[in-house]
Amino acid sequence: MTDASTDRPSLAILGAGSMGGAILHGLVDAGMTAGGVTVTNRSPEKADALADLPGVTSIALDREPDANARAAAAADVVMVGVKPAMVPDLLGEIGAHLRPGTVVVSLAAGVTIATFERILGPAIPVVRSMPNTPAIVGRAVTGVSAGSEAEPEHIALVRALFGTVGDVVVVPEEQIDALSTISGSGPAYVFLLVESMVAAARHQGFDDDTAHSLVQQTFAGAIALLEASGEDPAELRRKVTSPRGTTEQAIAVMADADLPAIFSRATDAALARAKELAAASG
Repeated sequence: MTDASTDRPSLAILGAGSMGGAILHGLVDAGMTAGGVTVTNRSPEKADALADLPGVTSIALDREPDANARAAAAADVVMVGVKPAMVPDLLGEIGAHLRPGTVVVSLAAGVTIATFERILGPAIPVVRSMPNTPAIVGRAVTGVSAGSEAEPEHIALVRALFGTVGDVVVVPEEQIDALSTISGSGPAYVFLLVESMVAAARHQGFDDDTAHSLVQQTFAGAIALLEASGEDPAELRRKVTSPRGTTEQAIAVMADADLPAIFSRATDAALARAKELAAASG
């Protein structure tokens, strides 16, 4: 296997959709495609959209049906980015073509390491990952879990790859689904909050451009302040909330809605779905 400290590994991303595509763009921007990256998608349109990225060979399965097997056979690291229900069939397709020691990395929500290892067999290190879409701008949070065949050097290699597109945390597999409900789904929660605040700004009489600018810069500034200050968010909130002031009135309305309970219910629902996906793929 390629030594990540001296060379760039050759990569295959099988199913470069929203998540695989985000990782791909992050790797390109970080200069991690020097070892060569082969990506596959079903449709020619999706494949052609990635064909001009430097260091990337993009193949449409509709044109070359055996591309997954060929890409996997030539790679040091294979990232599996197809939909969870498609994972078992894909693993059956590529398993016989993998070289011993090739690291297989799951991007599929809810699919267990046991499913990968059962289909791929011994001598194939498996690492389960849960990145999120801010990888495309280098600000991902990726959780990774080691399979039974994955050695520390395999985890180090995967950390190095995902580390080019953001932060990486190593967790036991029993925590990876819970992690997915926070960082994996989390960008959608933030976008929903932005969407809702933009609607509120329109309600207060601002035009679309002004509403979007007000909300986006408020979110960006608040996160920058949180990062720079190192303070607990509850403390920062208290500093903004003057007694008997306007913010206090707004916070009181949100407190009545019990946002913590809403987020707990939301993440519980996401976790239940992850377990359903795992059961269906196993």
